[in-house]
Formats: sequence, C-alpha cells, structure tokens
Amino acid sequence: MTDPRLVHTVGVGALEWLWAHRDGFRLEPDVDPEVGFLERFKPVGELALVCKVLFREGVAGSRQAELARRLLDHVWRETLDGGTMLVRGQHTEPASPVPFEVYLPFHELGYSHPELERHVVLNNRLDSWSALELSPTRRLGLSAFQRRFGLTPRPSEAEALRSTWLARTPEPWTVEGHIGYDITHCVFHLTDWGENPDGLPPDIADYLATWLPAWIDDWLDLRRWDLLGELLVVDACLPRPAFDEAAWRAFAAAQQPDGAMPAIRDMPEGDEEAVFDVVYHSTLVAAFASVLATSRALTELARVS
Repeated sequence: MTDPRLVHTVGVGALEWLWAHRDGFRLEPDVDPEVGFLERFKPVGELALVCKVLFREGVAGSRQAELARRLLDHVWRETLDGGTMLVRGQHTEPASPVPFEVYLPFHELGYSHPELERHVVLNNRLDSWSALELSPTRRLGLSAFQRRFGLTPRPSEAEALRSTWLARTPEPWTVEGHIGYDITHCVFHLTDWGENPDGLPPDIADYLATWLPAWIDDWLDLRRWDLLGELLVVDACLPRPAFDEAAWRAFAAAQQPDGAMPAIRDMPEGDEEAVFDVVYHSTLVAAFASVLATSRALTELARVS
C-alpha cells in the first residue's frame, strides 16, 4: 500500500497553492458574448465539490480544513457575490444547468440563495431542462445533482446511466483522453464523488478493477497528471482500491514545491492568470485524489489491524 503520509502531503500542498492563488477564481462579467459569461463558473463549482469531499472525509489536518473553509467563504463572497452572480448567470442563460451545478455543493455546505433555488425548482419542471442536449455523462451528473437537491431526476439516474460509455463496458483499449474523462466523471456521479462506493453497479466495478491498472500505466507514461489524478480518484472509489504505489510516487514527484500540479508533463510558463487557468484543475484533482485516497488507506489499515 502507498504510504498515506505521501498521499496526504500531496493534498496539503495543493490546498496551500489554491489558497495562495484564490484570486484566480474570478468571473468575467463583461466577457465577449461569443465566449460566454458562464464559462468561468466551472472552477468555482469544482473547488466547492473538492472542499465538500475534504470536510466529509474528515482526514484533513486543521490547517487544511481552515484553508478549505476560507477558500469557500472567499469565492462565495468575492467571486459569486453571495450567490448573486449565479442568479445573473441564470438570467443570462435561463435554461443552463451551470448555475445549479455550481450552487449545489455550496448549498450542501450551508450556503443559501433563495432566488436561485426558485429558479432551480422552476427549471426542473420544464421539459426544456430534460431535453437539453448534454453528453451522456453530463446528463447523468445533472440527474444525480437533482436527486441530491431533493428534486425528481429527469431522466432517472438509471436511465441516464444506460447511455454512458462506461455502462456499456466497451473495448478497454479504445480509451483516449476524452473517453478517459467520461469514465472518471461517470464514477464520480455514481458514487456521489466517493461518498457512496456502493453506487457502482457490480459489473462496472469489476470492469474498472480489471482495466484501471492499465489505464493508470498509460497516462503515467504520458505524464498526463490531470487525468492520472482523476484515475487515482476512481481507484479510491472502488470496493477494493489498489493504491498504485508507482503512480502515486510519480504523481507526488510531479507536484511543484509550491503545491501546483501541472496538467501535462511540466509546468507551463506565462503570466499568473494564464498559468492558473492551465493548472487549477489538475491541482484541485490532486487535492481530491489525496483526500479520498488518504481516507481509504486509513480505512484499510484499520481493517488490517
């Protein structure tokens, strides 16, 4: 089993970098309409999800927990203006699920904006929301989010799952970058971001247990740290994680001294905002993988003892 201290240290460094670069979680209200105002909501929603996992698993040190709470408070107040910017985004694109997807983890952590919640309830009643042409994995995620918010998913998660790549367990050697992310996010949605490993149907869990080691080796060879980190999360979501020591040691070695995790190969160069936009996701993934793998490793150690 990989040394839990090594895994934990990756998450500590990642969170320190995210806090130091918290101003990178910014919106662009005056962005060109062709680019889309809602595009910059994605990093904020991902940050909230990772912080929620950190609080849920209860393996963070006091410094990590403090930074996570301060990060959430910062982006809620400064970036989202207490949720007002999410309402603005909903007014900009009334049928978009993005404001809801960003809001849900904040809502689950005690933040609230009643006007946005009214929009969510209304949109859930509209055929337009269930008719939106989303990728199968994104559709599964929206159904899972509706269920977690207390709404009736449209379509049901079981129905949405059937259309995903992973549910059909196709030829494993066809996996490339885009499919790799479909696989990881399908697992995230089925397990509620690692909270419910039993959410993986047995056939999918068996398929992943068989082929995940090969996929991890592939992306390790390519030094695709972002996708490798997500695959390490998937490993932690399995009933019996493998805790690939070689992958974790390489992943930790790729992390920069300041905690940033490059997305592919080496750290990019450029101004601070441009670098943030390239590596914030891989650094969030590093924190996510670290917290979940640390929690699972400690559970396995308790079983052995």
